[in-house]
Amino acid sequence: MSLTDFASPWWLGFLLVVIALTVGYVWVQRRKQKHVLRFSNMELLESVAPVRQNRLRHLPTALVLVGLLFLTVALAGPTADERVPRNRATVMLVIDVSLSMEATDVEPSRLAAAKDAAKSFAEGLTPGINLGLVAFAGTASVLVSPTANREATKSAIDKLQLSERTATGEAIFTSLQSIDTLGAILGGGDAAPPARIVLLSDGKQTVPQNLDDPRGGYTAARAAKDKGVPISTISFGTSYGSVEIDGQGGPERVPVPVDDPSLREIADLSGGSFFTASSIEGLRDVYDTLEEQIGFEITRGDASRPWLILGVLFISSGLGSALVMRQRLP
Repeated sequence: MSLTDFASPWWLGFLLVVIALTVGYVWVQRRKQKHVLRFSNMELLESVAPVRQNRLRHLPTALVLVGLLFLTVALAGPTADERVPRNRATVMLVIDVSLSMEATDVEPSRLAAAKDAAKSFAEGLTPGINLGLVAFAGTASVLVSPTANREATKSAIDKLQLSERTATGEAIFTSLQSIDTLGAILGGGDAAPPARIVLLSDGKQTVPQNLDDPRGGYTAARAAKDKGVPISTISFGTSYGSVEIDGQGGPERVPVPVDDPSLREIADLSGGSFFTASSIEGLRDVYDTLEEQIGFEITRGDASRPWLILGVLFISSGLGSALVMRQRLP
Protein backbone atom coordinates (compact mmCIF):
# COMPACT_ATOMS: atom_id res chain seq x y z
CA MET A 1 0.00 0.00 0.00
CA SER A 2 1.07 3.60 -0.58
CA LEU A 3 -0.10 6.67 1.30
CA THR A 4 -2.49 7.46 -1.56
CA ASP A 5 -4.38 4.25 -0.72
CA PHE A 6 -5.54 5.74 2.61
CA ALA A 7 -8.29 8.26 3.25
CA SER A 8 -6.63 9.56 6.47
CA PRO A 9 -2.95 8.58 6.23
CA TRP A 10 -1.96 10.76 9.19
CA TRP A 11 -3.45 8.11 11.49
CA LEU A 12 -0.52 5.91 10.49
CA GLY A 13 1.54 8.07 12.83
CA PHE A 14 -0.03 6.06 15.68
CA LEU A 15 2.25 3.21 14.56
CA LEU A 16 5.01 5.05 16.41
CA VAL A 17 3.05 4.56 19.63
CA VAL A 18 2.69 0.83 18.90
CA ILE A 19 6.43 0.59 18.20
CA ALA A 20 7.21 2.49 21.40
CA LEU A 21 5.01 0.12 23.41
CA THR A 22 6.76 -2.88 21.84
CA VAL A 23 10.22 -1.48 22.58
CA GLY A 24 9.16 -0.60 26.12
CA TYR A 25 7.82 -4.10 26.76
CA VAL A 26 11.04 -5.72 25.50
CA TRP A 27 13.12 -3.38 27.66
CA VAL A 28 11.07 -4.15 30.79
CA GLN A 29 11.37 -7.91 30.19
CA ARG A 30 15.13 -7.68 29.84
CA ARG A 31 15.39 -5.73 33.07
CA LYS A 32 13.35 -8.38 34.85
CA GLN A 33 15.61 -11.10 33.41
CA LYS A 34 18.73 -9.36 34.67
CA HIS A 35 17.15 -8.98 38.10
CA VAL A 36 16.18 -12.67 38.26
CA LEU A 37 19.67 -13.84 37.28
CA ARG A 38 21.02 -12.36 40.52
CA PHE A 39 19.64 -15.39 42.38
CA SER A 40 22.33 -18.01 43.01
CA ASN A 41 19.94 -20.98 43.41
CA MET A 42 19.22 -21.89 39.75
CA GLU A 43 17.24 -25.05 40.67
CA LEU A 44 14.79 -22.93 42.64
CA LEU A 45 14.54 -20.46 39.78
CA GLU A 46 13.65 -23.21 37.28
CA SER A 47 10.95 -24.57 39.60
CA VAL A 48 9.16 -21.23 39.90
CA ALA A 49 9.65 -20.13 36.29
CA PRO A 50 9.59 -23.14 33.92
CA VAL A 51 10.75 -22.76 30.33
CA ARG A 52 7.28 -23.35 28.81
CA GLN A 53 5.79 -20.50 30.83
CA ASN A 54 8.63 -18.18 29.77
CA ARG A 55 7.83 -18.84 26.12
CA LEU A 56 4.09 -18.32 26.41
CA ARG A 57 3.95 -15.45 28.88
CA HIS A 58 4.60 -12.93 26.07
CA LEU A 59 1.68 -14.19 23.97
CA PRO A 60 -1.08 -11.95 25.45
CA THR A 61 0.98 -8.79 25.03
CA ALA A 62 2.05 -9.77 21.50
CA LEU A 63 -1.57 -10.36 20.47
CA VAL A 64 -2.65 -6.99 21.89
CA LEU A 65 0.20 -5.16 20.12
CA VAL A 66 -0.60 -6.80 16.77
CA GLY A 67 -4.27 -5.93 17.31
CA LEU A 68 -3.30 -2.29 17.86
CA LEU A 69 -1.32 -2.45 14.62
CA PHE A 70 -4.40 -3.62 12.68
CA LEU A 71 -6.64 -0.99 14.34
CA THR A 72 -4.15 1.73 13.39
CA VAL A 73 -4.34 0.70 9.75
CA ALA A 74 -8.16 0.70 10.00
CA LEU A 75 -8.12 4.24 11.46
CA ALA A 76 -6.06 5.43 8.48
CA GLY A 77 -8.98 4.47 6.20
CA PRO A 78 -7.49 2.05 3.65
CA THR A 79 -9.23 2.06 0.28
CA ALA A 80 -9.49 -0.48 -2.52
CA ASP A 81 -11.00 -0.76 -5.98
CA GLU A 82 -14.68 -1.69 -5.94
CA ARG A 83 -16.83 -2.96 -8.80
CA VAL A 84 -20.00 -0.88 -8.57
CA PRO A 85 -23.06 -1.24 -10.85
CA ARG A 86 -23.75 1.87 -12.92
CA ASN A 87 -26.99 3.57 -11.94
CA ARG A 88 -27.32 5.55 -15.17
CA ALA A 89 -26.01 4.92 -18.69
CA THR A 90 -27.31 4.54 -22.24
CA VAL A 91 -26.46 1.70 -24.60
CA MET A 92 -27.59 1.42 -28.21
CA LEU A 93 -27.50 -2.16 -29.48
CA VAL A 94 -27.10 -2.04 -33.27
CA ILE A 95 -27.65 -5.24 -35.27
CA ASP A 96 -26.93 -5.82 -38.96
CA VAL A 97 -29.90 -7.50 -40.71
CA SER A 98 -28.49 -7.46 -44.26
CA LEU A 99 -28.96 -10.58 -46.40
CA SER A 100 -25.46 -11.83 -45.57
CA MET A 101 -26.69 -12.50 -42.03
CA GLU A 102 -28.55 -15.47 -43.50
CA ALA A 103 -25.26 -17.36 -43.86
CA THR A 104 -25.13 -20.65 -41.97
CA ASP A 105 -21.40 -20.71 -41.20
CA VAL A 106 -22.61 -19.92 -37.66
CA GLU A 107 -25.33 -22.40 -36.76
CA PRO A 108 -28.24 -22.21 -37.24
CA SER A 109 -27.54 -18.90 -39.03
CA ARG A 110 -25.72 -15.68 -38.29
CA LEU A 111 -28.94 -13.80 -37.62
CA ALA A 112 -30.51 -16.51 -35.44
CA ALA A 113 -27.35 -16.76 -33.33
CA ALA A 114 -27.13 -12.97 -33.11
CA LYS A 115 -30.74 -12.78 -31.87
CA ASP A 116 -30.14 -15.36 -29.17
CA ALA A 117 -26.94 -13.75 -27.90
CA ALA A 118 -28.44 -10.24 -28.06
CA LYS A 119 -31.35 -11.26 -25.82
CA SER A 120 -28.91 -12.72 -23.28
CA PHE A 121 -26.95 -9.46 -23.43
CA ALA A 122 -30.11 -7.45 -22.76
CA GLU A 123 -30.99 -9.63 -19.77
CA GLY A 124 -27.49 -9.40 -18.31
CA LEU A 125 -27.18 -5.61 -18.28
CA THR A 126 -27.54 -3.92 -14.90
CA PRO A 127 -30.99 -2.34 -14.23
CA GLY A 128 -29.64 1.21 -14.25
CA ILE A 129 -28.83 1.10 -17.96
CA ASN A 130 -31.23 2.32 -20.64
CA LEU A 131 -30.97 -0.02 -23.63
CA GLY A 132 -32.08 0.87 -27.15
CA LEU A 133 -32.19 -1.21 -30.32
CA VAL A 134 -31.35 -0.23 -33.90
CA ALA A 135 -31.58 -2.58 -36.88
CA PHE A 136 -29.92 -1.71 -40.18
CA ALA A 137 -29.58 -2.96 -43.70
CA GLY A 138 -29.97 -0.45 -46.55
CA THR A 139 -31.45 1.96 -43.99
CA ALA A 140 -31.44 2.12 -40.20
CA SER A 141 -34.44 2.12 -37.85
CA VAL A 142 -34.79 2.66 -34.12
CA LEU A 143 -36.89 -0.33 -33.06
CA VAL A 144 -36.72 0.49 -29.34
CA SER A 145 -35.77 3.85 -27.88
CA PRO A 146 -33.43 3.64 -24.85
CA THR A 147 -35.42 2.16 -21.97
CA ALA A 148 -34.96 0.04 -18.86
CA ASN A 149 -37.74 -2.26 -20.11
CA ARG A 150 -35.78 -5.32 -21.23
CA GLU A 151 -38.87 -7.19 -22.39
CA ALA A 152 -39.57 -4.58 -25.07
CA THR A 153 -36.04 -4.93 -26.40
CA LYS A 154 -36.10 -8.74 -26.42
CA SER A 155 -39.47 -8.75 -28.17
CA ALA A 156 -38.11 -6.44 -30.89
CA ILE A 157 -35.02 -8.63 -31.30
CA ASP A 158 -37.24 -11.65 -31.97
CA LYS A 159 -38.94 -9.76 -34.82
CA LEU A 160 -35.78 -8.80 -36.72
CA GLN A 161 -36.10 -9.45 -40.48
CA LEU A 162 -33.49 -9.61 -43.22
CA SER A 163 -33.22 -6.92 -45.89
CA GLU A 164 -30.86 -5.85 -48.68
CA ARG A 165 -27.64 -3.81 -48.50
CA THR A 166 -25.61 -2.51 -45.54
CA ALA A 167 -25.63 1.09 -44.31
CA THR A 168 -23.26 1.00 -41.34
CA GLY A 169 -22.74 4.76 -41.16
CA GLU A 170 -26.47 5.41 -41.19
CA ALA A 171 -26.88 3.00 -38.27
CA ILE A 172 -24.33 4.90 -36.21
CA PHE A 173 -25.84 8.31 -36.99
CA THR A 174 -29.30 6.97 -36.10
CA SER A 175 -27.99 5.67 -32.78
CA LEU A 176 -26.33 8.98 -31.96
CA GLN A 177 -29.59 10.80 -32.68
CA SER A 178 -31.46 8.47 -30.34
CA ILE A 179 -28.89 9.10 -27.61
CA ASP A 180 -29.21 12.87 -28.09
CA THR A 181 -33.00 12.61 -27.91
CA LEU A 182 -32.83 10.79 -24.59
CA GLY A 183 -30.44 13.42 -23.24
CA ALA A 184 -32.84 16.20 -24.27
CA ILE A 185 -35.76 14.41 -22.59
CA LEU A 186 -33.87 13.97 -19.35
CA GLY A 187 -32.88 17.66 -19.38
CA GLY A 188 -32.03 19.25 -16.06
CA GLY A 189 -28.69 20.55 -14.88
CA ASP A 190 -27.06 17.14 -14.68
CA ALA A 191 -24.74 16.00 -17.42
CA ALA A 192 -26.07 13.43 -19.86
CA PRO A 193 -25.46 9.85 -18.75
CA PRO A 194 -22.50 8.08 -20.36
CA ALA A 195 -23.41 6.32 -23.59
CA ARG A 196 -22.02 3.59 -25.82
CA ILE A 197 -22.92 1.97 -29.11
CA VAL A 198 -22.55 -1.80 -29.49
CA LEU A 199 -22.56 -2.59 -33.22
CA LEU A 200 -22.74 -6.15 -34.55
CA SER A 201 -22.16 -6.69 -38.25
CA ASP A 202 -20.76 -9.33 -40.59
CA GLY A 203 -20.04 -7.44 -43.75
CA LYS A 204 -18.68 -4.41 -45.47
CA GLN A 205 -20.69 -1.22 -45.81
CA THR A 206 -22.37 -0.97 -49.23
CA VAL A 207 -24.44 2.21 -48.78
CA PRO A 208 -22.60 4.46 -49.47
CA GLN A 209 -19.61 2.48 -50.73
CA ASN A 210 -17.09 5.04 -49.50
CA LEU A 211 -16.70 4.78 -45.73
CA ASP A 212 -15.45 8.38 -45.62
CA ASP A 213 -18.60 9.65 -47.31
CA PRO A 214 -20.57 12.20 -45.21
CA ARG A 215 -22.95 9.36 -44.26
CA GLY A 216 -20.25 6.67 -44.20
CA GLY A 217 -19.11 4.51 -41.33
CA TYR A 218 -15.79 6.27 -40.73
CA THR A 219 -17.43 9.70 -40.76
CA ALA A 220 -20.04 8.48 -38.30
CA ALA A 221 -17.33 7.01 -36.06
CA ARG A 222 -15.57 10.38 -35.93
CA ALA A 223 -18.87 12.05 -35.02
CA ALA A 224 -19.32 9.52 -32.21
CA LYS A 225 -15.81 10.33 -30.97
CA ASP A 226 -16.67 14.05 -30.91
CA LYS A 227 -19.77 13.30 -28.83
CA GLY A 228 -17.86 11.08 -26.41
CA VAL A 229 -19.73 7.93 -27.46
CA PRO A 230 -17.36 4.99 -28.04
CA ILE A 231 -18.45 2.27 -30.45
CA SER A 232 -17.77 -1.37 -29.58
CA THR A 233 -17.85 -3.26 -32.87
CA ILE A 234 -18.33 -7.02 -33.17
CA SER A 235 -17.32 -8.76 -36.39
CA PHE A 236 -19.60 -11.80 -36.44
CA GLY A 237 -19.09 -14.73 -38.80
CA THR A 238 -16.27 -16.49 -40.62
CA SER A 239 -14.19 -15.97 -43.74
CA TYR A 240 -15.91 -18.86 -45.52
CA GLY A 241 -19.57 -17.81 -45.07
CA SER A 242 -21.84 -17.76 -48.10
CA VAL A 243 -25.49 -17.24 -49.02
CA GLU A 244 -27.65 -18.40 -51.91
CA ILE A 245 -29.27 -15.69 -54.03
CA ASP A 246 -31.41 -15.77 -57.14
CA GLY A 247 -29.44 -14.86 -60.25
CA GLN A 248 -30.32 -14.66 -63.93
CA GLY A 249 -29.27 -18.26 -64.44
CA GLY A 250 -30.94 -19.49 -61.27
CA PRO A 251 -29.82 -19.71 -57.64
CA GLU A 252 -26.12 -19.13 -57.06
CA ARG A 253 -23.87 -19.29 -54.03
CA VAL A 254 -22.22 -15.96 -53.12
CA PRO A 255 -19.39 -15.70 -50.56
CA VAL A 256 -20.01 -13.29 -47.66
CA PRO A 257 -16.81 -13.20 -45.59
CA VAL A 258 -16.65 -10.98 -42.55
CA ASP A 259 -15.02 -7.58 -42.91
CA ASP A 260 -12.76 -7.15 -39.90
CA PRO A 261 -10.66 -4.16 -41.11
CA SER A 262 -13.52 -1.67 -41.48
CA LEU A 263 -15.16 -2.65 -38.20
CA ARG A 264 -11.82 -2.40 -36.39
CA GLU A 265 -11.25 1.05 -37.87
CA ILE A 266 -14.71 2.22 -36.80
CA ALA A 267 -13.97 1.12 -33.23
CA ASP A 268 -10.56 2.82 -33.27
CA LEU A 269 -11.87 6.09 -34.72
CA SER A 270 -14.59 6.30 -32.07
CA GLY A 271 -12.37 5.34 -29.13
CA GLY A 272 -14.13 2.01 -28.67
CA SER A 273 -13.13 -1.65 -28.76
CA PHE A 274 -13.12 -4.23 -31.56
CA PHE A 275 -14.18 -7.86 -31.06
CA THR A 276 -14.51 -10.91 -33.27
CA ALA A 277 -16.82 -13.91 -32.88
CA SER A 278 -17.20 -16.90 -35.17
CA SER A 279 -19.69 -18.89 -33.09
CA ILE A 280 -22.62 -18.26 -30.79
CA GLU A 281 -20.44 -19.24 -27.82
CA GLY A 282 -17.81 -16.73 -28.89
CA LEU A 283 -20.46 -14.04 -29.34
CA ARG A 284 -21.83 -14.70 -25.87
CA ASP A 285 -18.33 -14.34 -24.45
CA VAL A 286 -17.97 -10.98 -26.20
CA TYR A 287 -21.30 -9.80 -24.81
CA ASP A 288 -20.28 -10.97 -21.32
CA THR A 289 -17.14 -8.85 -21.59
CA LEU A 290 -19.17 -5.85 -22.72
CA GLU A 291 -21.62 -6.33 -19.85
CA GLU A 292 -18.70 -6.02 -17.42
CA GLN A 293 -17.32 -2.95 -19.19
CA ILE A 294 -20.65 -1.19 -19.59
CA GLY A 295 -22.63 -2.30 -16.55
CA PHE A 296 -20.01 -1.68 -13.91
CA GLU A 297 -17.46 0.95 -13.00
CA ILE A 298 -14.39 0.72 -10.79
CA THR A 299 -14.29 3.18 -7.89
CA ARG A 300 -12.20 3.53 -4.75
CA GLY A 301 -14.13 2.40 -1.67
CA ASP A 302 -13.54 1.89 2.04
CA ALA A 303 -11.53 -1.26 2.86
CA SER A 304 -11.07 -0.77 6.61
CA ARG A 305 -13.55 -3.43 7.77
CA PRO A 306 -11.16 -6.44 7.49
CA TRP A 307 -8.46 -4.54 9.39
CA LEU A 308 -10.98 -3.55 12.07
CA ILE A 309 -12.14 -7.14 12.46
CA LEU A 310 -8.57 -8.42 12.75
CA GLY A 311 -7.72 -5.77 15.32
CA VAL A 312 -10.70 -6.60 17.52
CA LEU A 313 -10.04 -10.36 17.26
CA PHE A 314 -6.35 -10.07 18.16
CA ILE A 315 -6.93 -7.75 21.11
CA SER A 316 -9.77 -9.93 22.38
CA SER A 317 -7.57 -13.00 22.05
CA GLY A 318 -4.76 -11.25 23.89
CA LEU A 319 -7.00 -10.25 26.79
CA GLY A 320 -8.60 -13.69 26.91
CA SER A 321 -5.26 -15.53 26.95
CA ALA A 322 -3.99 -13.21 29.69
CA LEU A 323 -6.97 -14.07 31.92
CA VAL A 324 -6.47 -17.81 31.31
CA MET A 325 -2.68 -17.85 31.81
CA ARG A 326 -2.26 -15.20 34.50
CA GLN A 327 -5.74 -14.71 35.92
CA ARG A 328 -5.26 -11.02 35.18
CA LEU A 329 -5.07 -8.65 32.26
CA PRO A 330 -1.63 -7.88 30.78
